[in-house]
Amino acid sequence: MENETLKITSVLSDPTRFSIYQYIMNGHRQVTVQEIADEFDIHPNVARLHLTKLEDVNLLTSCSEKTGKGGRPSRLYSISEQMVNLQFPPRDYQLLSEIAIDTLLSFGETGQKALRDMGRRFGREAAKRAIEAERINLQAIDRDSKLDYIRKILYAQGLNPEIEVIDEQTVKFRIFNCTFKETAKKRPEAICQMHQTFLKGIFETFFGDINLIEDNSIMGGCHSCDYTLLKLVEL
Repeated sequence: MENETLKITSVLSDPTRFSIYQYIMNGHRQVTVQEIADEFDIHPNVARLHLTKLEDVNLLTSCSEKTGKGGRPSRLYSISEQMVNLQFPPRDYQLLSEIAIDTLLSFGETGQKALRDMGRRFGREAAKRAIEAERINLQAIDRDSKLDYIRKILYAQGLNPEIEVIDEQTVKFRIFNCTFKETAKKRPEAICQMHQTFLKGIFETFFGDINLIEDNSIMGGCHSCDYTLLKLVEL
């Protein structure tokens, strides 16, 4: 585990390589060597080297592009689904979380409600910490500024979000990464509900009472978790 951590941190220590990784992660799609070369103004061979190194430590995955044309097939690179753990030395927080969640769920609906309530509480606390750190006056900023702060909080949580304003009372947002993916695979309903209340807690801290509806889920086989927020009002 320590060797894996050292390899990953070594690969990401190169500024260009780290920027390439961020570019692919934020793009939510596959890229080619030529696209990376053009985007970062580097030779394709250099771009291929960076992509290969990222793939070697399982940060990226690749496949051949089938075009139906002759010649050497291009390779398409995308973010790996494998969760990367950069903790050093390693600590088995995954096991600890599973023990805690299993204990809660063993109490039936009471435990499930406690898990949902805890998610909402931690969402609110995450938002309040950001508000205090940034010295945000909620009464003095508009809706779009609040959404920008929420976007930063979600990025800090590793959720890789997109937020779109539909109208005065409706917002659509998507997250392209599930930080609870491993645990959610074993307990999808309980973990997804907890994560949803976590997100609701963040939005409620900025906007007061809102209605959060899940449209799509990564655990349901979708590319992202999609939500609709209704009755978005200013505090």
